[in-house]
Amino acid sequence: MGRIVKDWEELGRALDGERRKGRKLVFTNGCFDLLHAGHVRYLREAKKLGDILVVGLNSDRSVSEIKPERPITPEDQRAEVVSSLEMVDYVTFFDEATPYEIIRKIMPDVLVKGGDWRPEDIVGSDIAAQTRSLPYYEGLSTTDIIRKIRNMRKG
Repeated sequence: MGRIVKDWEELGRALDGERRKGRKLVFTNGCFDLLHAGHVRYLREAKKLGDILVVGLNSDRSVSEIKPERPITPEDQRAEVVSSLEMVDYVTFFDEATPYEIIRKIMPDVLVKGGDWRPEDIVGSDIAAQTRSLPYYEGLSTTDIIRKIRNMRKG
């Protein structure tokens, strides 16, 4: 089970130790609201790109700036669920609109986002040694789940 680390300085020290052991650091980020199979597949693929997977979670405030009707699940619960996944080593939060500052702080070897992002458009691609865009799983999105629930309530 991954560690939830709220303090970026503490996270930096932990990751320095991982690097001293020769481990390759992968970073990804997102809301991870209403965790679903698309998230799990994505995180599994991200972990294959290195040894240590760090997930940056948008804080509740950050999510609501991007998606006004969200999050559905509060940040502490989202962190608990994501950190319980076997492939996730560390979870941290960022309160800004983008994860640029945490990416700059931890300097990942590989930066990963979903297939709806082009590598050159991924925030932090100028920092990471490598930037990857992983496959997007059609029909597996939180937005689709919310839409389906709303349609069920209407009918």
